[in-house]
Amino acid sequence: MAPKVDVDEYRGVWVFAEQTEGQPARVSLELLGKGRELADKLDVELSALLVGAAVGDLAKELIFYGADKVIVADDPILKDYRTDLYTDIIAEQVIERKPEVLIVGASPIGRDLAPRLSFRLNAGCTADCTGLDIDQENRLFVSTRPAFGGNVMATIICPENRPQMSTVRPGVMPLPEKDETRDGHIINLDVHLNKEDVQVKILQSVKAKSDGVRIEEAQRIVAIGMGAGDTEAFEMIKELAELLDAEVGASRLAVEAGYISHDCQIGQTGKTVSPDLYIGCGISGAVQHTAGMSGSKVIIAINKDPKAEIFNIADYGIVGKVEEVIPALISELKGG
Repeated sequence: MAPKVDVDEYRGVWVFAEQTEGQPARVSLELLGKGRELADKLDVELSALLVGAAVGDLAKELIFYGADKVIVADDPILKDYRTDLYTDIIAEQVIERKPEVLIVGASPIGRDLAPRLSFRLNAGCTADCTGLDIDQENRLFVSTRPAFGGNVMATIICPENRPQMSTVRPGVMPLPEKDETRDGHIINLDVHLNKEDVQVKILQSVKAKSDGVRIEEAQRIVAIGMGAGDTEAFEMIKELAELLDAEVGASRLAVEAGYISHDCQIGQTGKTVSPDLYIGCGISGAVQHTAGMSGSKVIIAINKDPKAEIFNIADYGIVGKVEEVIPALISELKGG
C-alpha cells in the first residue's frame, strides 16, 4: 500500500502543454484558460509543463495564454512524443514540485500519457471530463464527466491523493484570449538525455490528410444524422456546408453507415464541438450525440419528427424532411 499523502504539501495548478513541431495543441490553450480560473479560485500559481525540442518561443506564448510559470524540458531527443521519456520527466517534476492539480488534454497523446502518469504517481485520474471546478470549502478539484452512456453526469473528487488529475476533451473549454502584456517565469530544466535512453525509435511521421479544419475547431458545422435520408441528401448537405463555409459533421450512426469518416463524428465516442453555428440534419438528439455539441452558440435542427429530442436544445427548429428543407436553404443562399 502506498504511503498516505500529506495533501497540504501540494499547491498549484499544472497544465500539460502538448505541442507538435513547436505548435501548441489547441486543447492545451483551452486548458490554460480553464486552469487560470481554477488557480485563481485556489489562490495559487498556474504552471504549464512543456516538453519538446527548440520550444523557447512557445514557452513565452503559454504565458500570454495565462500561465504564471512555464516549466520547460528542451532537448533534441524530445522532439517527438515518447511515452516513457515524457512520463519520466513529468513524474519527476510532479514529485519534486508537488502541484495539487494536473490537467491533460484528452488528445491521442494525452490519453496515452495521463494514465501512465496516474499509475506512476499513485494518483486518480478522471478521463474525458466536460466540466472542471473547485470546491473551495474543502479545497478539492471537482471533475465532471458523462457516465452510463451519457444518461447521468458523474461528479468525481480525489480527497486523499495528489495530484488530482483529469483529462479534458478538445473543444469543451473556450479558447482564452491571448494577452501579450502578461509576464511570467520560464524554468528551464537541466535535462540529460542520451540516445541510449530512447527505447522506441520513430522512423517516420506522416500527417493525416484533411480536407478542411479540424472539426473541433470549426466555427460553423452542418451535421448529418441517419434521419437525413440517403447519399443524395448527404451530397446536398455538403453543398450547404460549402455555401456556409462550414465543416461537415455526423452522428455515430451516420459514420457507421459510411457517409463520412470517424474524424468527423460528434458525440461521446467522437469529437466535442462548440461552434458559433450548428445545423443538425436528421439528427434525433440522443444524449450520446448532444453531449458533444450542446455547447454550440446557435443550434438549428431539421427533423421530420416534431417530437425529436434535438428540438429541446435547439434555438431554431424546422420540422420537415431534410431532402426538402436543404434545397430550399441552398436556393436562398444562392439568392434564388
